[in-house]
Amino acid sequence: QVQLVESGGGLVQAGGSLRLSCAASEQLFRTYSMGWFRQAPGKEREFVAAISWTDGTTYYADSVKGRFTIFKDNAKNTVYLQMNSLKPEDTAVYRCAADRASWYLDSVYAYEYWGQGTQVTVSS
Repeated sequence: QVQLVESGGGLVQAGGSLRLSCAASEQLFRTYSMGWFRQAPGKEREFVAAISWTDGTTYYADSVKGRFTIFKDNAKNTVYLQMNSLKPEDTAVYRCAADRASWYLDSVYAYEYWGQGTQVTVSS
């Protein structure tokens, strides 16, 4: 059983930055692909970014490409989401997810384990 705990959310002005962290309990963290998803009030959960465990390939939603960066620290069992140039439309609850799969990482159905989420609010 993999447990995921997110942190780093908060309130930031438009144009600012935040770094989200997701700490995993699993000792074999290096063999898990990790993803970040977000859900705003009244909207469906949407893909943000993912990183494959097999070769470190990263994937991004078009809406965040060039602004967000996902990276893993296997020694710390932690995946990060660096968010720069934040916009009000980035406001949402952000959740990390983990799975041993390495394909369709932009789909919620690819992931078995989910964290509880952390709130990100971007003011205009």
